[in-house]
Amino acid sequence: MQKPKRLILHKRVRKNISGSEKKPRVCVFKSGQHIYAQVIDDSSHKTLASESDLKIKNGTKSERASVVGENLAKKIISLKLKELVFDRGGFKYHGRVLALAEGLRKGGVKI
Repeated sequence: MQKPKRLILHKRVRKNISGSEKKPRVCVFKSGQHIYAQVIDDSSHKTLASESDLKIKNGTKSERASVVGENLAKKIISLKLKELVFDRGGFKYHGRVLALAEGLRKGGVKI
């Protein structure tokens, strides 16, 4: 049985990027209805912050992804972090993934 294409792409992306204490990795996962993001320090193997759109009820999926990015940016700034490495999780940098990244930038985080 063959692996889904997204998992192959995700493995290819992950071998080139990793997060550190000063510049953690933002990992994105999207399902058919929801989007999730985690801020991960790969050197200590810890999740520093996470956010999802499970509690956001109104707006389109892209609008909810942008709100998730803005909410996650607030959490990141409260941790006194400014820069991140963006891990798109094997998804195209398009649509909801792009909206989440723009929400992070709008919240004041550099990707």
